[in-house]
Amino acid sequence: MIEEIIRNRRSVFPAQYNSDEIAKETIIKILEAANWAPTHKKTEPWRFKVMRDEKLVQLGQFLADKYKETNEDFSDFKYKKLQNNPTKASCIIAICMQRDPKESLPEWEEVAAVAMAVQNMWLTASQHGIGAYWSSPGLIKYMDEFFSLKKGEKCLGFFYMGNYDESNLKGERTPIETKVEWF
Repeated sequence: MIEEIIRNRRSVFPAQYNSDEIAKETIIKILEAANWAPTHKKTEPWRFKVMRDEKLVQLGQFLADKYKETNEDFSDFKYKKLQNNPTKASCIIAICMQRDPKESLPEWEEVAAVAMAVQNMWLTASQHGIGAYWSSPGLIKYMDEFFSLKKGEKCLGFFYMGNYDESNLKGERTPIETKVEWF
């Protein structure tokens, strides 16, 4: 069962989402799965900020305006895409990491723990037939202007989620034998 869910997990992008809402209870289940990710020294560094409805419009406008403010090679197409993509999702979860204040382990281990939490979210979303996508645009470095991030907290990206109609999403991988050495 778990191997099938892993093999069938796909990135499903905002343009593929339909207008069906994701129930709050389902979002909570997805977040609860994240909370069971492995974490060295039990720092549990994952933090999530759930955005729905009007907050998605605000996020899109913030990203578009920040892009316009910080980019010399402005593109009206990219501006509109940044502005509209969030509103295509039923829900976007900002993926954040709270650094252990004692710095008792390397930062990369906490980033890895957050990534494992996101993988748990992604697999759970897939199990529920929900499309998801982890976006990590360069603009995330400005998210402290959009959210009230705590000291030591940083945004690592956005987890877009939406219902979708397509059922023939295919995946490809090169054989594992090309990536493994046995000793």
